[in-house]
Amino acid sequence: MTAPPIAPPPAETAEPPVPPAPTLNRAGLLQAMDAAASAYAAGQTAGGSLTGRRFVVRQAFGCAGGSPPVGAAPGDGLAAWSWGPRRKSLRLTLTPGDWTDSPLLAGSADRWEAAEGFWISRPWLRADGCPGVEGHPLASGPVAAPSPQSVGLAAVFEEDGSRLGRRNGRAYEFTVRGEGDQAPAAPVGGYRLVLEGRLAAFADGRALRCRSASSDQRPVCIGAVHLDRVAFETADGRILSEWRVGG
Repeated sequence: MTAPPIAPPPAETAEPPVPPAPTLNRAGLLQAMDAAASAYAAGQTAGGSLTGRRFVVRQAFGCAGGSPPVGAAPGDGLAAWSWGPRRKSLRLTLTPGDWTDSPLLAGSADRWEAAEGFWISRPWLRADGCPGVEGHPLASGPVAAPSPQSVGLAAVFEEDGSRLGRRNGRAYEFTVRGEGDQAPAAPVGGYRLVLEGRLAAFADGRALRCRSASSDQRPVCIGAVHLDRVAFETADGRILSEWRVGG
């Protein structure tokens, strides 16, 4: 009598690949910053980890015209545009802030040689475009000062790491010129700043960090990032100029 055939072992079912986490946009990043600010104010640790997540954040600038933001200064990490000589051109500029010695990065100095800062303006606005509010019903005197900046991204550079992408105080600049003898038109809806890269980690392994001087002040929150790309765009998404790491 012949032995019955031995059934082959069942085929192993391969685990489906885990899809990558979606890229964070402006709204997603600001939502995470809000959660981190709330946790910090409550004396808690924000849940989840964003380390390694990719992001592409767009924000409008120059919505009110061709002048730096109120209270802005060179190297403040805010984009602006202004008229060139005789209004024959438009100049777009952004100088990252030097955040290397900022209290927000305290405790990470042994890991990072430098940090260059970019503020995310109007963090209460989730949309990429300019504000839509035209009236100011609460104003009762001179133009109100803008709210202090409270959300930012710190492009960090490790000791002995690549220096590609470091600005070292140099501004991102682009000049818009008209056609022929025609002066360029002032933008309708301002311009867009694009920041793209991936989130890094502070010494505690988290990508976001918040601090405040008082329990009655909104915490200032920043994300540690490795920037891959910075760009200026028109309001309809046309690229004017871009800078890539190594480019």
